Amino acid sequence: MRVSFTKMHGLGNDFVVLDARAQEIPTITEKVAARLADRNTGIGCDQLILLEPSDGADFRMRIFNHDGGEVGACGNATRAVALLHGSEARIETGGGMLTASPTGDGASVDMGEPRFDWDAIPLAYPVDTLSMPVGWETLNDPGAVNVGNPHVIFFVEDTDAVPLDRIGPEIENDPLFPERVNVNVATIENRNRIRLRVWERGAGLTRACGTGACATAIHAIRRKLVDNPVTVALPGGELDIAWHPGGSIRMTGPATESYRGSFEWDDYA
Repeated sequence: MRVSFTKMHGLGNDFVVLDARAQEIPTITEKVAARLADRNTGIGCDQLILLEPSDGADFRMRIFNHDGGEVGACGNATRAVALLHGSEARIETGGGMLTASPTGDGASVDMGEPRFDWDAIPLAYPVDTLSMPVGWETLNDPGAVNVGNPHVIFFVEDTDAVPLDRIGPEIENDPLFPERVNVNVATIENRNRIRLRVWERGAGLTRACGTGACATAIHAIRRKLVDNPVTVALPGGELDIAWHPGGSIRMTGPATESYRGSFEWDDYA
C-alpha cells in the first residue's frame, strides 16, 4: 500500500509526519520506524511522527526516534504538527497533554509542568536533581529534569569545546539513567541567553532539541543563572523559553514544512 507523508523540521531537527486520521497506517514497529528514518536507505529524519485520533484531545502524537524507539515528547515536533494542524490544538502525547498555537512562522507550545523528583526523571537511586554529585570526564555537577522525557544538563565554559559526539553516548547509556537520558551541554552567555548543544537519546547529535532547550532553561532559572524568559541558541537556531517555578513551560519558535511525498509501505515493513 502507498502511504503519504509530510517532511517538516524545527530549526533543522527534522521529522517525517504520518497522519493516521487521513489514511490507513499499518502498525509501526521499531524496525519500520528505524528504516524510514535511515538517511541512506529511507526517507531520512531525526524522528518519525504519527498522528492519530484522540478521545480527549484534538489528536494524539506518537514519536519514534531515529533508532526506532518510541519516546514521550518532542518540542520541535509539537511546533511542527501545530503548524500542520493550522489552529490551536490540544495534543495527547506519551509525556502528557500539550497545547499548541500556530504563530507567523511556527508555534507557541504549553509544554506542561517539569518534574524534578529523582524517580520521575527517572534515576536509578535518590539524588538531589538540582546538583547531582556525579561526573563524566570534565562534565560535572549536572542537574536533571523531566519535561516529558528525561534530561541531564551540564553548564560549561564553552559548549563547542565538549566532544559531545563521544561522551554523549556514554552518559546516555549510563546505569544511573534506567530509561537512558538526553544530554545537554550549555554555556550561559548572559542573563537572557544560553548557548546549547544536545545529544538526544536514540537520535544522537541534532541541530535542535525543543525539550532540551526547555530543560536547560528551567535548570538555569532554578540555579538563578538567568532571568525568565530566556533565549536558547542551538546550532539550528533560537527558541524562547518562559517558566515560573510551579508553573508550566512555554516554548516559542519556528517550524517549517519541507515537502510532501509518498512511499510503498512494504518497502520498509
